Amino acid sequence: MLLADIFRVSTRSFKNNRLRTMLTVLGISIGIGVIFYLVSLGYGFQKLIIDKIATADSLLTLDVIQENEVVKLGNNSLEDLKSIENIVEISPVVVQESKASRDGFVSDLKINIADQNFFKLEGVSVSSGEMLEGNEKDGVILSSAVLRLLNLSEENFSGEDVHLQILTGKKDSQGIPDFTEKKYYVKGIIEDETQAYAYIDRSSAEEISFDNYDKIKIKVSSDDKLEEVRENVINKGYYVSAISDLVEQAKQIFKISQIILSLFGIVALIVSAIGMFNTMTIALLERTQEIGIMKTLGASSSVIWRVFLVESIAIGFSGGVLGILLGYVGGHISNFGINILARNFGGTEVDLFYIPVWFVFFILIFSILVGAFTGFYPARRASKLNALEALRYK
Repeated sequence: MLLADIFRVSTRSFKNNRLRTMLTVLGISIGIGVIFYLVSLGYGFQKLIIDKIATADSLLTLDVIQENEVVKLGNNSLEDLKSIENIVEISPVVVQESKASRDGFVSDLKINIADQNFFKLEGVSVSSGEMLEGNEKDGVILSSAVLRLLNLSEENFSGEDVHLQILTGKKDSQGIPDFTEKKYYVKGIIEDETQAYAYIDRSSAEEISFDNYDKIKIKVSSDDKLEEVRENVINKGYYVSAISDLVEQAKQIFKISQIILSLFGIVALIVSAIGMFNTMTIALLERTQEIGIMKTLGASSSVIWRVFLVESIAIGFSGGVLGILLGYVGGHISNFGINILARNFGGTEVDLFYIPVWFVFFILIFSILVGAFTGFYPARRASKLNALEALRYK
């Protein structure tokens, strides 16, 4: 019997027993849909958090930090690091205490003084406004915490003047710390209500001492060179950390959560698979005489086995396709509802569901395997029926 004939005979139940077959497909699709929904939610949370803490450039960077007073980060450190192979960018930052004031409102904050390369490697991004470009001597990027303390509106902050009083790192003849004061215009806002800080371009702070750096960002040529460069930097006596370590830890946590979420879906799928097994067993009993006739006409046991197995695979595949649609639609509806609540309560809209392409194919293959596994025993039992006994069955 040709494969097309086997498929045609196998799918007759979709016409002859529509309600029962569709209910079986629906049961499988609910189990698949629950898995799809929960796992895509887990991937969505993972993508959302990792996108917040890392960019493509920042994943290739290492942070050289001054851990103690013995090893200080200065210009000599920059030259030292430049001698290490596979380092393509080096960018230091100086963090100074400062006061920001505007129209009688004052806020203490930390000023990050760096160049454009640092902003890119640090993964600094603004939620409103624009990032500093070129050597902007008068622009400042504020955290939203500073914005609130200065009584500025997030809708109308652009171009507003802010006076910054920054420690220069120097002292006068009496040992009193020296300050420099300058007026800046607010160019962008970083969404962070927990910490008060700002970023200015290095070119706008010529009065600041750059003899000692708080951190040096280094970018590695490729991710496979990351560990090698890290070892070389540590061997020179520096303390090194990497955002990629944090990302890997986050991924491990999310893998565990995805497994837990999948287990809930698998419970629903097992219940559905039991229902499918019951359907295939009933189909075997109902079609016993049909099997006897097919064997009498010359159909072999392997043909009978393939007919029933193809039918169960078709049901499993149909359930997988419908389950993906249910999970996808359910995710979009949930995301839409959550974003409505976020807008009403002044929050930020987010996409909580993310579906990797490979996961869609995995679900389809998985549903086919579930169909094959569930239909294997009924198909084997059908193939072993005696033709004469099958014809006598009532």
